[in-house]
Amino acid sequence: MAKEIERKFMVKDMSFKANAVAHRIVQGYICSENDRVVRVRIKDDHAYITIKNATIGYSRDEFEYPIPVADAEVMLKDICLQPIIEKTRYVLPFGGFDWEIDCFGGINEGLIIAEIELPDEETEFQLPPFVGKEITGNPRYYNACLAAHPFTEWKEEHFKEL
Repeated sequence: MAKEIERKFMVKDMSFKANAVAHRIVQGYICSENDRVVRVRIKDDHAYITIKNATIGYSRDEFEYPIPVADAEVMLKDICLQPIIEKTRYVLPFGGFDWEIDCFGGINEGLIIAEIELPDEETEFQLPPFVGKEITGNPRYYNACLAAHPFTEWKEEHFKEL
């Protein structure tokens, strides 16, 4: 069992693109509840099924297993809750960690979030210059929530925190 210890931030500018590696991701949710999610993801030419429980602090349990891409395609089309999340993930090393910057497409077009996974909750880290306000723990920005409540449908009052 692995622990996912993650912090999330809004992105202020696109300067990260100059030195980052891009990956195409599509993902959907078989189950998306407050205390658990089951996700199917295709990243480039690999597929995974992931099970996560509720976040406590910055941490949660995460179980991820490779599956055949053809199986993932069927699950995304026929089993997963709709709509599907589409994004380009940019990976950029900074300050001894890999930062992942998700530029969402489709129903979440225009949303850009940076995240960092840490070895423990007490780990200190340096913020890259493109990172803005921290949104860790705000469920609105969880991918499972973005599938159910897309960014393109947010009301104007939600944009105050951006």
